[in-house]
Amino acid sequence: MFSGYFYFMREKGLKVSLTEWMTLMRALSLDLSDSSLTRFYHLCRALCVKSETQFDLYDQCFAAYFEGAAAPASLKEELLEWLENPAFPRDISPEELAKLRELSLDELRKLFEERLAEQTERHDGGNRWIGTRGTSPFGNSGTNPAGVRVGGSGGGRSAMQIASLRRFQNLRSDLTLDIRQIGVALRQLRRLARDGRPDELDLDETVDATARNAGDIEMVFRPERKNSVKLLLLMDVGGSMTPYAPLCEKLFSAAHKATHFKQFKHFYFHNCIYDTLYTDMAQYKGKPTQKVLQDLDPTWFVIIVGDAAMHPAELSSPGGAIDYFQMNKDPGITWLQRVNERLPRSAWLNPEPARYWTLPSNLLIQQVFKMFPLTIKGLEESISHLRKVKL
Repeated sequence: MFSGYFYFMREKGLKVSLTEWMTLMRALSLDLSDSSLTRFYHLCRALCVKSETQFDLYDQCFAAYFEGAAAPASLKEELLEWLENPAFPRDISPEELAKLRELSLDELRKLFEERLAEQTERHDGGNRWIGTRGTSPFGNSGTNPAGVRVGGSGGGRSAMQIASLRRFQNLRSDLTLDIRQIGVALRQLRRLARDGRPDELDLDETVDATARNAGDIEMVFRPERKNSVKLLLLMDVGGSMTPYAPLCEKLFSAAHKATHFKQFKHFYFHNCIYDTLYTDMAQYKGKPTQKVLQDLDPTWFVIIVGDAAMHPAELSSPGGAIDYFQMNKDPGITWLQRVNERLPRSAWLNPEPARYWTLPSNLLIQQVFKMFPLTIKGLEESISHLRKVKL
Protein backbone atom coordinates (compact mmCIF):
# COMPACT_ATOMS: atom_id res chain seq x y z
CA MET A 1 0.00 0.00 0.00
CA PHE A 2 3.01 2.34 0.42
CA SER A 3 4.60 1.62 -2.97
CA GLY A 4 3.49 5.01 -4.27
CA TYR A 5 5.45 6.71 -1.48
CA PHE A 6 8.58 4.83 -2.54
CA TYR A 7 8.39 6.26 -6.07
CA PHE A 8 7.36 9.68 -4.75
CA MET A 9 10.50 9.93 -2.56
CA ARG A 10 12.75 8.89 -5.44
CA GLU A 11 11.05 11.41 -7.73
CA LYS A 12 11.76 14.19 -5.20
CA GLY A 13 15.46 13.31 -4.97
CA LEU A 14 15.74 10.84 -2.08
CA LYS A 15 17.89 7.95 -3.28
CA VAL A 16 15.97 5.15 -1.59
CA SER A 17 17.21 1.76 -2.73
CA LEU A 18 14.98 -1.28 -3.22
CA THR A 19 16.88 -3.10 -0.46
CA GLU A 20 16.13 -0.32 2.02
CA TRP A 21 12.49 -0.25 0.98
CA MET A 22 12.11 -4.03 1.36
CA THR A 23 13.67 -3.73 4.82
CA LEU A 24 11.01 -1.14 5.67
CA MET A 25 8.29 -3.48 4.36
CA ARG A 26 9.71 -6.24 6.55
CA ALA A 27 9.62 -3.93 9.56
CA LEU A 28 5.99 -3.07 8.81
CA SER A 29 5.08 -6.75 8.49
CA LEU A 30 6.50 -7.22 12.01
CA ASP A 31 4.24 -4.35 13.15
CA LEU A 32 7.20 -2.26 14.31
CA SER A 33 5.25 0.88 13.45
CA ASP A 34 2.42 -0.22 15.74
CA SER A 35 -0.11 1.12 13.19
CA SER A 36 1.03 4.66 14.06
CA LEU A 37 1.76 7.23 11.34
CA THR A 38 4.15 8.97 13.74
CA ARG A 39 6.13 5.77 14.29
CA PHE A 40 6.06 5.07 10.54
CA TYR A 41 7.58 8.54 9.98
CA HIS A 42 10.54 7.72 12.25
CA LEU A 43 10.88 4.13 11.03
CA CYS A 44 10.92 5.12 7.36
CA ARG A 45 13.42 7.92 7.98
CA ALA A 46 15.75 5.62 9.93
CA LEU A 47 15.78 2.95 7.22
CA CYS A 48 15.54 4.94 4.00
CA VAL A 49 17.40 8.23 4.53
CA LYS A 50 21.16 7.85 4.27
CA SER A 51 22.33 11.31 5.38
CA GLU A 52 21.08 13.79 7.95
CA THR A 53 21.44 16.51 5.29
CA GLN A 54 18.38 14.92 3.60
CA PHE A 55 16.16 14.93 6.70
CA ASP A 56 14.56 18.21 5.66
CA LEU A 57 13.81 16.89 2.17
CA TYR A 58 12.32 13.77 3.77
CA ASP A 59 10.11 15.97 5.97
CA GLN A 60 8.84 17.80 2.90
CA CYS A 61 8.15 14.52 1.07
CA PHE A 62 6.31 13.09 4.05
CA ALA A 63 4.20 16.21 4.50
CA ALA A 64 3.35 16.48 0.80
CA TYR A 65 2.48 12.80 0.35
CA PHE A 66 0.47 12.12 3.48
CA GLU A 67 -1.15 15.52 3.91
CA GLY A 68 -1.48 16.45 0.27
CA ALA A 69 -0.01 19.95 0.54
CA ALA A 70 2.98 21.54 2.21
CA ALA A 71 4.61 24.92 2.54
CA PRO A 72 7.42 25.46 0.01
CA ALA A 73 11.06 25.61 1.09
CA SER A 74 11.14 29.32 0.21
CA LEU A 75 8.59 30.28 2.88
CA LYS A 76 9.62 33.58 4.41
CA GLU A 77 11.13 33.40 7.88
CA GLU A 78 9.20 36.53 8.82
CA LEU A 79 5.92 34.82 7.95
CA LEU A 80 6.83 31.85 10.11
CA GLU A 81 7.53 34.20 13.02
CA TRP A 82 4.04 35.70 12.66
CA LEU A 83 2.49 32.25 12.74
CA GLU A 84 4.44 31.16 15.81
CA ASN A 85 2.46 33.61 18.00
CA PRO A 86 -1.21 33.19 17.09
CA ALA A 87 -3.82 35.71 18.22
CA PHE A 88 -6.79 34.69 20.32
CA PRO A 89 -9.49 32.99 18.24
CA ARG A 90 -12.78 34.61 17.39
CA ASP A 91 -16.00 32.69 17.62
CA ILE A 92 -17.19 31.17 14.36
CA SER A 93 -20.92 30.68 14.09
CA PRO A 94 -22.36 27.49 12.57
CA GLU A 95 -23.74 29.60 9.71
CA GLU A 96 -20.30 31.03 8.89
CA LEU A 97 -18.74 27.58 9.08
CA ALA A 98 -21.36 26.18 6.69
CA LYS A 99 -20.53 28.89 4.15
CA LEU A 100 -16.85 27.94 3.95
CA ARG A 101 -16.17 26.27 0.63
CA GLU A 102 -13.97 23.19 0.64
CA LEU A 103 -11.30 23.66 -2.01
CA SER A 104 -9.67 20.98 -4.11
CA LEU A 105 -5.96 20.22 -3.70
CA ASP A 106 -5.05 21.98 -6.98
CA GLU A 107 -7.05 25.06 -5.98
CA LEU A 108 -5.42 25.12 -2.56
CA ARG A 109 -1.90 24.97 -4.00
CA LYS A 110 -2.57 27.65 -6.58
CA LEU A 111 -4.15 30.03 -4.05
CA PHE A 112 -1.43 29.36 -1.49
CA GLU A 113 1.33 30.31 -3.92
CA GLU A 114 -0.58 33.50 -4.83
CA ARG A 115 -1.05 34.51 -1.19
CA LEU A 116 2.58 33.76 -0.41
CA ALA A 117 3.75 36.07 -3.19
CA GLU A 118 1.35 38.89 -2.26
CA GLN A 119 1.37 38.93 1.55
CA THR A 120 3.40 41.68 3.21
CA GLU A 121 2.12 41.79 6.80
CA ARG A 122 0.74 39.70 9.62
CA HIS A 123 -2.92 38.63 9.61
CA ASP A 124 -5.02 37.09 12.38
CA GLY A 125 -8.67 36.11 12.37
CA GLY A 126 -9.17 36.70 8.66
CA ASN A 127 -10.60 34.71 5.79
CA ARG A 128 -8.05 35.33 3.01
CA TRP A 129 -4.37 35.68 4.02
CA ILE A 130 -1.93 33.24 5.58
CA GLY A 131 -2.57 33.75 9.28
CA THR A 132 -3.91 32.38 12.53
CA ARG A 133 -7.25 31.87 14.27
CA GLY A 134 -9.38 32.67 11.22
CA THR A 135 -11.33 30.97 8.48
CA SER A 136 -8.62 31.29 5.85
CA PRO A 137 -7.51 27.93 4.42
CA PHE A 138 -3.87 28.96 5.00
CA GLY A 139 -2.11 29.18 8.35
CA ASN A 140 -2.84 27.53 11.67
CA SER A 141 -5.12 27.50 14.71
CA GLY A 142 -8.14 28.50 12.61
CA THR A 143 -11.32 26.90 11.32
CA ASN A 144 -11.60 25.64 7.78
CA PRO A 145 -12.83 22.34 6.32
CA ALA A 146 -9.71 22.00 4.18
CA GLY A 147 -6.50 23.94 4.01
CA VAL A 148 -2.74 24.13 4.18
CA ARG A 149 -1.45 24.15 7.73
CA VAL A 150 1.64 26.38 8.14
CA GLY A 151 3.51 26.67 11.44
CA GLY A 152 1.86 26.47 14.83
CA SER A 153 2.61 24.16 17.69
CA GLY A 154 -0.45 21.94 17.25
CA GLY A 155 -1.88 19.74 19.94
CA GLY A 156 -2.08 16.24 18.53
CA ARG A 157 1.66 15.81 17.91
CA SER A 158 0.88 13.70 14.84
CA ALA A 159 3.45 12.66 12.24
CA MET A 160 2.28 15.40 9.89
CA GLN A 161 3.04 18.01 12.53
CA ILE A 162 6.51 16.56 13.03
CA ALA A 163 7.14 17.00 9.33
CA SER A 164 5.63 20.49 9.27
CA LEU A 165 8.07 21.67 11.92
CA ARG A 166 10.95 21.03 9.50
CA ARG A 167 13.31 20.85 12.44
CA PHE A 168 16.08 19.49 10.21
CA GLN A 169 16.19 22.42 7.79
CA ASN A 170 19.53 23.58 9.24
CA LEU A 171 21.07 20.27 8.16
CA ARG A 172 20.27 20.75 4.49
CA SER A 173 23.21 20.58 2.12
CA ASP A 174 22.32 23.81 0.32
CA LEU A 175 22.53 26.00 3.42
CA THR A 176 25.60 27.90 4.56
CA LEU A 177 28.47 26.22 6.31
CA ASP A 178 29.75 26.06 9.84
CA ILE A 179 33.38 25.37 10.77
CA ARG A 180 32.90 21.65 11.40
CA GLN A 181 31.08 21.12 8.11
CA ILE A 182 33.77 23.03 6.22
CA GLY A 183 36.47 20.92 7.84
CA VAL A 184 34.68 17.69 6.90
CA ALA A 185 34.26 18.88 3.31
CA LEU A 186 37.88 20.02 2.95
CA ARG A 187 39.06 16.64 4.19
CA GLN A 188 37.83 15.21 0.89
CA LEU A 189 40.80 16.88 -0.81
CA ARG A 190 43.19 14.47 0.88
CA ARG A 191 45.52 12.57 -1.40
CA LEU A 192 47.63 10.01 0.41
CA ALA A 193 51.03 9.16 -1.07
CA ARG A 194 54.09 7.33 0.23
CA ASP A 195 57.00 9.64 0.80
CA GLY A 196 60.16 9.70 2.89
CA ARG A 197 62.35 6.95 4.34
CA PRO A 198 61.17 3.29 4.11
CA ASP A 199 60.58 2.75 7.84
CA GLU A 200 57.08 1.22 7.83
CA LEU A 201 56.72 -2.56 7.65
CA ASP A 202 54.86 -3.74 4.55
CA LEU A 203 53.22 -6.87 5.90
CA ASP A 204 51.79 -8.16 2.61
CA GLU A 205 55.07 -7.74 0.75
CA THR A 206 56.95 -9.31 3.67
CA VAL A 207 54.76 -12.45 3.47
CA ASP A 208 55.20 -12.66 -0.30
CA ALA A 209 58.96 -12.14 -0.12
CA THR A 210 59.27 -14.74 2.65
CA ALA A 211 57.29 -17.27 0.60
CA ARG A 212 59.50 -16.65 -2.43
CA ASN A 213 62.53 -17.07 -0.17
CA ALA A 214 61.58 -20.65 0.76
CA GLY A 215 60.32 -19.65 4.21
CA ASP A 216 63.30 -17.59 5.34
CA ILE A 217 61.89 -14.36 6.73
CA GLU A 218 62.61 -11.35 4.54
CA MET A 219 61.41 -8.02 5.94
CA VAL A 220 60.11 -5.48 3.42
CA PHE A 221 59.72 -1.83 4.43
CA ARG A 222 58.04 1.10 2.69
CA PRO A 223 57.70 4.87 3.23
CA GLU A 224 54.84 6.05 5.43
CA ARG A 225 51.71 7.28 3.69
CA LYS A 226 51.40 11.04 4.02
CA ASN A 227 48.91 13.54 2.70
CA SER A 228 50.30 15.40 -0.30
CA VAL A 229 47.60 18.09 -0.53
CA LYS A 230 48.74 21.70 -0.89
CA LEU A 231 46.00 24.33 -0.68
CA LEU A 232 46.01 28.03 -1.62
CA LEU A 233 43.05 30.05 -0.32
CA LEU A 234 42.40 33.47 -1.89
CA MET A 235 39.63 35.59 -0.33
CA ASP A 236 37.93 38.78 -1.44
CA VAL A 237 37.46 41.18 1.50
CA GLY A 238 35.79 44.55 1.98
CA GLY A 239 33.07 46.34 0.06
CA SER A 240 30.23 44.07 -1.03
CA MET A 241 31.94 41.13 0.69
CA THR A 242 31.61 42.71 4.15
CA PRO A 243 28.26 41.02 4.92
CA TYR A 244 29.90 37.67 4.22
CA ALA A 245 32.93 38.27 6.46
CA PRO A 246 31.72 35.89 9.22
CA LEU A 247 31.19 33.11 6.67
CA CYS A 248 34.62 33.67 5.12
CA GLU A 249 36.18 33.69 8.59
CA LYS A 250 34.67 30.24 9.20
CA LEU A 251 36.13 28.95 5.95
CA PHE A 252 39.54 30.41 6.76
CA SER A 253 39.44 29.07 10.32
CA ALA A 254 38.53 25.55 9.17
CA ALA A 255 41.23 25.53 6.49
CA HIS A 256 43.86 26.99 8.83
CA LYS A 257 43.14 24.44 11.57
CA ALA A 258 43.08 21.49 9.19
CA THR A 259 45.84 18.99 9.82
CA HIS A 260 45.31 17.09 6.59
CA PHE A 261 47.20 19.51 4.32
CA LYS A 262 50.86 19.16 3.53
CA GLN A 263 51.00 22.93 2.95
CA PHE A 264 48.50 25.76 3.30
CA LYS A 265 48.81 29.39 2.17
CA HIS A 266 46.26 32.21 2.16
CA PHE A 267 46.09 35.71 0.73
CA TYR A 268 43.49 38.47 0.40
CA PHE A 269 42.39 40.70 -2.46
CA HIS A 270 39.66 43.26 -3.07
CA ASN A 271 37.16 42.64 -5.89
CA CYS A 272 39.73 41.13 -8.23
CA ILE A 273 43.27 39.77 -8.17
CA TYR A 274 45.82 42.23 -9.57
CA ASP A 275 49.59 42.51 -9.24
CA THR A 276 49.60 42.11 -5.43
CA LEU A 277 48.11 39.51 -3.09
CA TYR A 278 47.83 40.70 0.51
CA THR A 279 48.61 39.07 3.83
CA ASP A 280 47.25 42.14 5.64
CA MET A 281 44.75 44.26 3.72
CA ALA A 282 44.49 46.91 6.45
CA GLN A 283 48.24 47.65 6.22
CA TYR A 284 48.49 46.86 2.49
CA LYS A 285 51.15 44.25 3.23
CA GLY A 286 51.51 41.55 0.64
CA LYS A 287 53.54 39.82 -2.05
CA PRO A 288 53.67 40.33 -5.81
CA THR A 289 51.14 38.00 -7.40
CA GLN A 290 53.71 36.89 -9.96
CA LYS A 291 56.09 35.87 -7.17
CA VAL A 292 53.33 33.89 -5.40
CA LEU A 293 52.58 32.02 -8.62
CA GLN A 294 56.26 31.31 -9.30
CA ASP A 295 56.67 29.78 -5.83
CA LEU A 296 53.82 27.30 -6.38
CA ASP A 297 53.75 24.32 -8.72
CA PRO A 298 50.65 23.13 -10.62
CA THR A 299 49.90 20.42 -8.04
CA TRP A 300 48.50 23.05 -5.66
CA PHE A 301 44.74 23.31 -5.21
CA VAL A 302 43.28 26.83 -5.35
CA ILE A 303 40.00 27.96 -3.81
CA ILE A 304 38.99 31.57 -4.52
CA VAL A 305 36.18 33.12 -2.48
CA GLY A 306 34.38 36.23 -3.71
CA ASP A 307 31.02 37.55 -4.91
CA ALA A 308 32.52 38.44 -8.33
CA ALA A 309 30.49 41.68 -8.24
CA MET A 310 32.30 44.69 -9.69
CA HIS A 311 32.27 47.07 -12.62
CA PRO A 312 33.32 45.21 -15.79
CA ALA A 313 36.13 47.76 -16.29
CA GLU A 314 37.92 46.29 -13.27
CA LEU A 315 38.31 43.10 -15.24
CA SER A 316 38.77 44.40 -18.76
CA SER A 317 40.77 47.65 -18.50
CA PRO A 318 44.35 48.52 -17.43
CA GLY A 319 44.14 50.83 -14.45
CA GLY A 320 40.58 49.66 -13.85
CA ALA A 321 41.15 48.58 -10.25
CA ILE A 322 38.67 50.12 -7.83
CA ASP A 323 41.60 51.59 -5.88
CA TYR A 324 42.30 54.84 -7.77
CA PHE A 325 46.00 54.82 -6.86
CA GLN A 326 46.68 51.19 -7.82
CA MET A 327 46.97 51.82 -11.57
CA ASN A 328 47.31 48.17 -12.54
CA LYS A 329 49.09 47.76 -15.88
CA ASP A 330 47.33 44.50 -16.73
CA PRO A 331 43.54 44.02 -16.65
CA GLY A 332 42.09 41.96 -13.82
CA ILE A 333 40.88 39.22 -16.16
CA THR A 334 44.49 38.76 -17.33
CA TRP A 335 45.62 38.09 -13.75
CA LEU A 336 42.79 35.63 -13.20
CA GLN A 337 43.78 33.79 -16.37
CA ARG A 338 47.40 33.66 -15.16
CA VAL A 339 46.29 32.12 -11.87
CA ASN A 340 44.23 29.49 -13.67
CA GLU A 341 46.96 28.70 -16.20
CA ARG A 342 49.63 28.30 -13.52
CA LEU A 343 47.34 26.48 -11.05
CA PRO A 344 44.63 24.69 -13.06
CA ARG A 345 43.23 22.91 -10.00
CA SER A 346 41.21 25.97 -9.12
CA ALA A 347 37.59 26.80 -8.28
CA TRP A 348 35.64 29.92 -7.33
CA LEU A 349 33.22 29.89 -4.36
CA ASN A 350 30.54 32.58 -4.43
CA PRO A 351 28.60 33.43 -1.22
CA GLU A 352 25.86 35.11 -3.26
CA PRO A 353 22.86 33.03 -4.39
CA ALA A 354 23.26 31.67 -7.93
CA ARG A 355 20.39 33.84 -9.20
CA TYR A 356 22.72 36.86 -8.87
CA TRP A 357 25.48 35.32 -10.99
CA THR A 358 24.28 37.02 -14.17
CA LEU A 359 26.16 40.30 -13.63
CA PRO A 360 28.63 41.04 -16.47
CA SER A 361 31.58 40.65 -14.09
CA ASN A 362 30.21 37.33 -12.86
CA LEU A 363 29.86 36.01 -16.37
CA LEU A 364 33.41 37.08 -17.28
CA ILE A 365 34.90 35.32 -14.25
CA GLN A 366 32.90 32.18 -15.00
CA GLN A 367 34.71 32.01 -18.33
CA VAL A 368 37.95 31.49 -16.37
CA PHE A 369 36.92 29.61 -13.23
CA LYS A 370 34.25 27.05 -12.51
CA MET A 371 31.95 28.77 -9.98
CA PHE A 372 30.16 27.10 -7.07
CA PRO A 373 27.94 28.44 -4.25
CA LEU A 374 29.53 28.78 -0.81
CA THR A 375 27.31 26.13 0.76
CA ILE A 376 27.91 22.58 1.97
CA LYS A 377 26.82 21.14 -1.35
CA GLY A 378 28.70 23.79 -3.31
CA LEU A 379 31.95 23.16 -1.44
CA GLU A 380 31.62 19.41 -1.96
CA GLU A 381 30.96 19.91 -5.68
CA SER A 382 33.95 22.24 -6.00
CA ILE A 383 36.23 19.70 -4.31
CA SER A 384 34.95 16.97 -6.64
CA HIS A 385 35.77 19.29 -9.55
CA LEU A 386 39.27 20.01 -8.22
CA ARG A 387 40.06 16.31 -7.85
CA LYS A 388 39.06 15.62 -11.46
CA VAL A 389 41.33 18.25 -13.02
CA LYS A 390 44.16 16.48 -14.82
CA LEU A 391 47.57 18.10 -15.05
